[in-house]
Amino acid sequence: MARPKSASHDLKREQILDVASQCFARQSFPAASMNDIATACGTSKARIYHYYESKEAILFDLLDRYTQRLLALIGEAEARAERKNLNERDALSELVRAFLTEYEHSATRHVSLVSDTQFLGDTQRELILNRQRDVVAAFTRFLKRAYPKRVTPANQTALTMILFGMINWTFTWLRPGGPMSYAAFADEVVAVLERGLSG
Repeated sequence: MARPKSASHDLKREQILDVASQCFARQSFPAASMNDIATACGTSKARIYHYYESKEAILFDLLDRYTQRLLALIGEAEARAERKNLNERDALSELVRAFLTEYEHSATRHVSLVSDTQFLGDTQRELILNRQRDVVAAFTRFLKRAYPKRVTPANQTALTMILFGMINWTFTWLRPGGPMSYAAFADEVVAVLERGLSG
């Protein structure tokens, strides 16, 4: 009979994923080794193999959990907008703020999402890419509802990508404790949306 997982099993996996995402962001996924991850975790490589059979398995679990989290943020934003009876522009603003709050705490996981998905196997890569497409589609829906006169079938992809261009690369320059907080940057993004898409 298989031994049941300990209550701390998922917590230890999360800790490994946090450290691994830092290693991947610092060294790149191809350059980082299981030994590097184990050393950064302060444990043995054998202990890491107890949780994950390979570096690729770590990457998939990291991206699987992270993309599920992003989709959950969208569901939470929709529920919050309905509960608080927000207008469509305020609902979009809340979604932008929710994503930037997540990015602040998940910067290295986000680096893996934009840089390392290519290293997954075909089936796993397609799963992650489909979730990314679902995120983009949700942002497009929020934009279309917020700015129905401005967002059309002809420009909706471009406008959605403009929005993602503003928020998705913050890990390259926006630093916690820097001159601008993630919350202040979210306010700036919302202001640009309001001034640039109103009409």
